Amino acid sequence: MSIKAPPEPGQDCPLCPRLVEFRRRNREAFPGYFNAPVPSFGSPRAQLLVVGLAPGLKGANRTGRPFTGDYAGDLLYPMLCKVGLARGDYRASPDDGLDLVGCRITNAVKCVPPENKPTTEEIRTCRQHFLEAELAGLPNLRIILALGKVAHDAVLAARGLVRARYDFAHGAEHELPDGLILADSYHCSRYNTNTGRLTPEMFEGVLRQIEKRVEAAPESD
Repeated sequence: MSIKAPPEPGQDCPLCPRLVEFRRRNREAFPGYFNAPVPSFGSPRAQLLVVGLAPGLKGANRTGRPFTGDYAGDLLYPMLCKVGLARGDYRASPDDGLDLVGCRITNAVKCVPPENKPTTEEIRTCRQHFLEAELAGLPNLRIILALGKVAHDAVLAARGLVRARYDFAHGAEHELPDGLILADSYHCSRYNTNTGRLTPEMFEGVLRQIEKRVEAAPESD
């Protein structure tokens, strides 16, 4: 039975004026880039949803696939392959043939923000229009991995939960009232890895704990 993917913003989503203007400037400066809201990657049959912050200017904003073409993807995708949550050869391109296994990837904010910093209002707007629909539209969802505190807080807000009851901590797992598990990891950004806040071993440990909860499912509908 086919499962309809959750709704995505259109290429010219008008909801956040600052991001619209930044998109316009980027289309002029980088006409070969994707330069549009970046859709989620992976099957809507997924049991695991990975939630990041926002597309990187020369990463997902360039390629059109979450975490593809930037440093964070160089850690995320090979590690997903290593623990069995993806298969194929990640080559930092949306046409590299990489498949996710029981997994789907999205961002709390769909458009690239200036200096990689979305505002509180932009996070709220994208959550209300798209993240809430994303979570509601995955019928097999069992576990959510938040990469960083912004993603963690956005997921809690999308479920109508009080942040103070679910403190963000690397390696933490929170059982939500609806039965979902919210798992936390430091974001796999260059800054976090260069400073040693997040090591590959730390990230692998989080993914291996998650992988035990995920059963592989068909990735096409």
